[in-house]
Amino acid sequence: MIPVQLTVFFMIVYVLESLTIILQSGLLVAVLGREWVQVKRLSAVDMILTSLGICHFCLQWASMLNNFYSYFNPNYVFWSLSIAWDFLNTLSFWLTSLLAVVYCVKISSFTHPIFLWLRWRILRLVPRLLLGSLLLSCVTLICSAVRNHIKIKMISMEHFPRNNTMIERLKMLLQKFTLSQPMVVMIIPFLLFLASTILLMASLSQHLGQMQHHKAGHSNSSTKAHSTALRSLAVFLIFFTSYFLTIVISFMSILYDKSSWYWVWEAVIYAIVSVQSTLLMLSSPTLKKVLKLRCWVLETA
Repeated sequence: MIPVQLTVFFMIVYVLESLTIILQSGLLVAVLGREWVQVKRLSAVDMILTSLGICHFCLQWASMLNNFYSYFNPNYVFWSLSIAWDFLNTLSFWLTSLLAVVYCVKISSFTHPIFLWLRWRILRLVPRLLLGSLLLSCVTLICSAVRNHIKIKMISMEHFPRNNTMIERLKMLLQKFTLSQPMVVMIIPFLLFLASTILLMASLSQHLGQMQHHKAGHSNSSTKAHSTALRSLAVFLIFFTSYFLTIVISFMSILYDKSSWYWVWEAVIYAIVSVQSTLLMLSSPTLKKVLKLRCWVLETA
C-alpha cells in the first residue's frame, strides 16, 4: 500500500496529463479543421492526424470518466465507458500504424516495385484506409462486450456461496480473455507500425550515409534534417512501444495492486501518451506553419 497523500498526488498528475492531451488534441483538430474549411482540402498526413486528434480527444475523456468511476465504484461495471475506451484505444493504434505506413511510403528511398506501386496509390487510398481502420476497430466492441458480460455475471454470483465453482471458472475464462484481447486487437497494428518505422529509419540511415560519403558542399542542411528526422523517429518508436507494453501489462494486471498502485500506473501510462501526442503535433507541417505564423504575429505586435 502507498500513502493516501501519494495516491492523491498521482491522481492530480494523471488529471493534469489528461487535460494536456485534451488541449493538444483539440488544438490539432481546430487548426487542421480550419485549414480544411479555408483550403477545402487536406493532405493525406493531415487527414490521418486530424482523425488521430479526434480519437485522442475522445479517448482521454473516456479514460478519465472510466478510471474515476471504476476506482470509486469498484463493484460496478460501466459498460459504455469501458467499451468506448477499448474501441478508441484500438482505433488510435490503427491510425498511428497508418500514419507510419504513409510516412514510410512517401519518404523512404526504396525502389522495390511494391514501394513504387504503393507510393503511387497510397495518397488516394487514405480515405478508404481510414474507414477500414474504423471498421477493424469495431471488432473490439465484441471483445469488450463479452469481457464486461463475464465481469457482471461474476459480480452477481459472488453473493451466492454455492456458485464458487462457477465463479472460479468465470475468473479463469476472464483471465484468458483479458490476456488474449490486447494480443489479438492491438498486436497487428503495432507490428505494422514497427515494421514501417524501422524501414523508414533504415532508408533514412542509408541515405544519410550516402550523403556523408559524398560530402557534397550543399548537403550540410540535408544531413542535419536527416539526423533530426532519425532522432524524432527513434524517440516516437520508443514511446509508442512503451505505450503498447504498458497497455498489455495493464490488461494482464501483474505488476501492480489495483487498489494501491492504480493512479501511479495511470500517471505513467498517460505521461507516455502526453509525449506521444506532442510528437504527433510536431509532425504536422500545417500545424507548425500556423504556430510559427502566430508566434511571428505576437512578436511583431
